[in-house]
Amino acid sequence: MLNPFSNDAFNMVALTAAINKIPNNYGRVEQLGLMPPEGVRTRTILIEEMSGVLNLLPTMPVGAPGTLGTQAKRKVRSFVIPHIPHDDVVLPEEVQGLRAFGSENDLETLSNLIARKLQNIRNKHAITLEHLRMGALKGVILDADGSTLYDLYSEFGITAKTVNFALGTNTTEVLLKILEVKRHIEDNLRGEFMTGIYCLCSQGFFDALTTHSKVKEAFQYFQRSQQLGNDYRAGFTFGGITFEEYRGQATDAAGTVRKFIADDEAHFFPLGTASTFRTYFAPADFNETANTLGLPLYAKQAPRKFERGTDVHTQSNPLPICLRPEVLVKGTKA
Repeated sequence: MLNPFSNDAFNMVALTAAINKIPNNYGRVEQLGLMPPEGVRTRTILIEEMSGVLNLLPTMPVGAPGTLGTQAKRKVRSFVIPHIPHDDVVLPEEVQGLRAFGSENDLETLSNLIARKLQNIRNKHAITLEHLRMGALKGVILDADGSTLYDLYSEFGITAKTVNFALGTNTTEVLLKILEVKRHIEDNLRGEFMTGIYCLCSQGFFDALTTHSKVKEAFQYFQRSQQLGNDYRAGFTFGGITFEEYRGQATDAAGTVRKFIADDEAHFFPLGTASTFRTYFAPADFNETANTLGLPLYAKQAPRKFERGTDVHTQSNPLPICLRPEVLVKGTKA
């Protein structure tokens, strides 16, 4: 009996190309274009930090020797890129009736079956990557079970910045809180540039902000300016910062629903930066991918024991990271 899985259409290169072409159904951070992908050839990356020193130069008498420049301080930090494998299987009953001896027309039907499998797998990897990227925006990258993969504040020796918006108090000057966030980010760009500041916030924070006595009038004006039917939660700009309600969540292996942003919290970050955010992808641990530039996803298939189906193996090796955690700010409602 002809085995259709031996066709070149189902080899590692073809399956990997196919899964990377499938549209991504999840990922607000992906849509914002915050963390561009970058393939690397190793499973460990080195981040070199060079802190330039800017000094005010004093005036000197003519002919006097000039002041001496100071060398920039360098630090190198290493990060192991997480490995995220996921497997599926194509069972004989799923291809029952698809294969006919010597037939080539059945490959199209089988390709559709594989495409459905890859789409489901792609969605799982996509929501996992969104979870990791959201962690990078918060400064603490978490694994699926809630354990910490990397605390970027600890890794870079930085104290996390939190602004209490005190939205439960009617007299709070919310605009001053926003200015505190903006000034902190602007002061810590340190040579980097940005085009604006964005905030992804929980439902509780968004509701408390838009109904606050100091914001309510501006929000009502914003609502009136929107076209009928638009969802105003998708971006309300106040004080020069755009606030968006973020509802990303997923279920872990134990069945626990994990919200990517905790209740009554908000997270601020700069947009349009040159090198503050990245997503590094390491190559798969296959013979044919050793020392190659990493891709977002890999897929491969192999027959099961006694030809009782076909295993489909996928993996992703991503590390979303913020290289300047000092520009991240957490906001609280209380």
